[in-house]
Amino acid sequence: MRKKKIPLRKCVACNENKPKREMIRIVKNKEGVVDVDLTGRMNGRGAYICYNVDCLSKSKKGKKLDRALEITIPEDVYSKIMEVIEEASEADK
Repeated sequence: MRKKKIPLRKCVACNENKPKREMIRIVKNKEGVVDVDLTGRMNGRGAYICYNVDCLSKSKKGKKLDRALEITIPEDVYSKIMEVIEEASEADK
């Protein structure tokens, strides 16, 4: 029997490869709207970031998400990502 291959994605901040399910996907759709994709199935260009406050601040400071998605990321998207990270850390407790 073959083991099912786990899809890996690279964090834009720390450049670590991790399983897709362990990361947050940020998507830019054809209209140029940026949103947090918790399902991993939204249409558009995607970039991944770890469930980690350090990675979020690194990507914000170095405009890494902006470069990956080729658009300026609005502040409310960063706030939404922060909420997702906080919810995940509370769920781990």
